[in-house]
Amino acid sequence: ARGVGCREQRAGDHQDLHPFPTRRSADLASLATPNLHAQAKKPRRKPNPVFAPVKDTPELPRVLLIGDSISIGYTLPTRDFLKGKANLHRIPTNGGPTTKGLASIDEWLGKGKWDLIHFNWGLHDLKYMGPNGENLFPKEKGGKPQVPIDAYEKNLDKLVTRLKNTGAKLIWRNTTPVPPGSKGRYGGDSVKFNTAAARVMKKHGVPTHDLFTMSKKRMKEIMRPANVHYTPEGSKVLGKDVARVIIEALKK
Repeated sequence: ARGVGCREQRAGDHQDLHPFPTRRSADLASLATPNLHAQAKKPRRKPNPVFAPVKDTPELPRVLLIGDSISIGYTLPTRDFLKGKANLHRIPTNGGPTTKGLASIDEWLGKGKWDLIHFNWGLHDLKYMGPNGENLFPKEKGGKPQVPIDAYEKNLDKLVTRLKNTGAKLIWRNTTPVPPGSKGRYGGDSVKFNTAAARVMKKHGVPTHDLFTMSKKRMKEIMRPANVHYTPEGSKVLGKDVARVIIEALKK
């Protein structure tokens, strides 16, 4: 071991006359070499324009998007397609699993009036977690879904009940596909969770915006390989379709 009192000075070995600096030399060294960590300032991350506050045009309807990073990706394209037709807001964060939704829904809805709410939960519920909270942990090594499908269905029922209390028109956007090879998520799970969600929507009479089928058909074109996320162009494709269903619903 190398340390004070642990290294014996061999006879004739005079390479390190002062292997450990004196206090004075250490003080001088600290003056010569300022603490870079203390001086270094982390660059400020630019605010994501997706989460920028929206100034409403008074005569236009107010629309709220709720969802995870897939919806974050299509927020700005949807807003562009809705320009002059609706004020498009979104929750100021990643919507995460239904458990996060239940904890945050009152804050997200706020006190303003919503004319329409387009919402989704799913990809964070079905992702696999490790025994110590490890994210995207393989099920082959003992990972389990973050929210089991039975709990997901119950949570979603509570969330839809809360959303209905706003008096807004509701549109459920079903959960998009899991491409082969995606880390911590497995092909086919979106179908299972969407089946559970469909029971909830049928119970409450909420229409479904089927982005799953469209994404499945165009997966190689608009999705990233082995990844649940979309290319920038793919997010624009989603945004255009989200805007379409919102416009149609607002006309009814």
